[in-house]
Amino acid sequence: MTRIAALLQKEFADLRHHPGLFIPPLFTAFVAIALPFIVAVVVPAVTGERLSDSSDFQIAVEMFRTQPITNGMDAEGAIQAWIFQQFLPLLVIAPVAASMSVAANAVVGEKQARTLEPLLATPITTRELLTAKILGSLLPALALTLGCFVIYAAAMAVFANPGVYRILLAPRSLGVFFLLGPLAALAALQLAVCVSSRVNDARTAQQIGVLVILPLAGALVAQLTGALMLTMPIVVGTAVLLAMVNVGLMVIGIRLFDRESILTRWN
Repeated sequence: MTRIAALLQKEFADLRHHPGLFIPPLFTAFVAIALPFIVAVVVPAVTGERLSDSSDFQIAVEMFRTQPITNGMDAEGAIQAWIFQQFLPLLVIAPVAASMSVAANAVVGEKQARTLEPLLATPITTRELLTAKILGSLLPALALTLGCFVIYAAAMAVFANPGVYRILLAPRSLGVFFLLGPLAALAALQLAVCVSSRVNDARTAQQIGVLVILPLAGALVAQLTGALMLTMPIVVGTAVLLAMVNVGLMVIGIRLFDRESILTRWN
């Protein structure tokens, strides 16, 4: 643990020298937070038409009103709550983007800075090295997830109808934020670390994140079209599946991380 902590401090020191890595995830987080407010608050205010006057939302809201947390909300508030909950998968993409931009440079950056050779010459094990690299990417992603949750809830409390923010306290919403988000980020960054150990270009490692982002984007589209409803059993089942994937990726990553091969193949 002492060696992992020392490596983790080194990772954070490297991140402080590369603040540009956080621009893509911060931009993604901003867009993910802004879109539902544009749909639920800005557009009705600009057009002067209430969401409850649109027949397109009626069927969805009738199903949504079966949730106890919507008790006491008027029709407009219930539609806003439904919209904000439907966009939750988009917010999961933000921590994935954060983990990808950082993790893709985890090993490639060491190669380019010529600091990988002396690091691999130390007694540190491959498991310890990968754990530090993964935590160095995961912790910023978790911080972004928590920040998105706080800003999203605060903005809903200020701009949405009274009580709408309570939808974020539902088990389903908390599960999407604090189960699927971190687990998806962990899977993405493990893929990026594995690829970055075999390539010399960070962009190649970042592209592997599409394997994680595409299913999340598909879940968002399916929710908005009514083809899928992320119920709590689906959230828990997906979380279990992601946990198993992460365990498998850790095992594969350790086997692929051939220390001598990394040194001899890089020019």
